[in-house]
Amino acid sequence: MSVKSLTDLPGLKEEHLAQLAEMGIASVSDMKKALGDESVVKQMIKSLSGVGPKTVDRWKSELEGVEAKQSDPEQVKEAKKETKPAEVVIAEPDEDAYIVKLKPELDDETEDALAKRALISGRRPAFKRQEWFRYSKLGEKWRKPKGIHSKMKRKLKRRPPVVLIGYRGPVVARNLHPSGFEEKLVFTVDELDGVDPKKQAVRIGGTVGTRKRIVIEDRAEELGIRVLNRMV
Repeated sequence: MSVKSLTDLPGLKEEHLAQLAEMGIASVSDMKKALGDESVVKQMIKSLSGVGPKTVDRWKSELEGVEAKQSDPEQVKEAKKETKPAEVVIAEPDEDAYIVKLKPELDDETEDALAKRALISGRRPAFKRQEWFRYSKLGEKWRKPKGIHSKMKRKLKRRPPVVLIGYRGPVVARNLHPSGFEEKLVFTVDELDGVDPKKQAVRIGGTVGTRKRIVIEDRAEELGIRVLNRMV
């Protein structure tokens, strides 16, 4: 709202004009000067009915807005030119940042097979050894049920599930790592030469020592080969 006269100020009524004239305030410029004097502001609050500190603050904000609008546009342009552009700060790479692991190049058929295998694995029951719950020494590792009286072998109701061929996943995705790589077991650095980094990944043998393992991992990184069981 543009303030052209005193009555344009919010909360200032025509009955206040006579009292303001006695204080020497007859125009908008006089009001602006008076608002800068604390003694005059206190006198206005006491004498003008319905005018309080919040109303005076609103008058100050309105008059400051008028001054900003009436400022010279050329000065505004010069002020914009003087403003310095924001400096672009290039962040240094973080050593602890996560590095995306290498991915294989798969066709659509293999990708679909991996997705189907994941669904089938989620629905597949946990196959446990016969009477694993009765004798702790047997353990839970799967063993084929035997015996002519075995009810689990005969697949009777309310008996644990038995391993069957119908629980297997797609043939295309069989023996593949969850990432889609074909695993290859290596024990020496020379065995990395015949690895295809686009389709194969290596797994270092468990009998390889730490010193040789570091050499294999460094060489695999140079060749762009993914190591499935890195030390770090």
